[in-house]
Amino acid sequence: MKKTIAIIISAGFLFACNNAAENKTEEKPAAASEATNAKPAIELPFKAEYSSNFTQDVSDQDLKTALDSYVFWRDGDLDKLAAIMGDTAEVEMADGSSKKWVNVELKKMWKMHRDSMSKVDIMMEAWTKLKSDKGDNIIATWYKETDTYKTGKVDSAYYHDINILKDGKIVYYSTFKKPAK
Repeated sequence: MKKTIAIIISAGFLFACNNAAENKTEEKPAAASEATNAKPAIELPFKAEYSSNFTQDVSDQDLKTALDSYVFWRDGDLDKLAAIMGDTAEVEMADGSSKKWVNVELKKMWKMHRDSMSKVDIMMEAWTKLKSDKGDNIIATWYKETDTYKTGKVDSAYYHDINILKDGKIVYYSTFKKPAK
């Protein structure tokens, strides 16, 4: 699954770069566009194991569901958070641990962690919708989270998350963390 994550992230960045390139091509005159199309295809050094074919054909409702998960975490509303998760969800944490959780167990784990904090602030920096040719609806997010613990300790970090949704529920969540300086 970690290979899949790396591929999804890479594909997301490639997709973003390809969109920028496509937009620039549309702005060029037709003759310049034809010259660009005449270039031979570049042979890439790797073949994507999962997919390299993504669109942004993911519903706005799936995007809202993923973004709501951050609101529910921030607000400490774990009942609403659990309600948008699948019956089971695979979760990969920033420390490298990974587990397939039953919804009730996941909620208990979250409760223990969230109860140690008095406040959570989330500054959402960016997100993108990605639909793979395998049919996965993916919402990738980038944000800064500042956690204030009941002990008074304050911890801030930058995160990049991957949320995969099926039937309107989050069934896979992976997070990457970089401590803020």
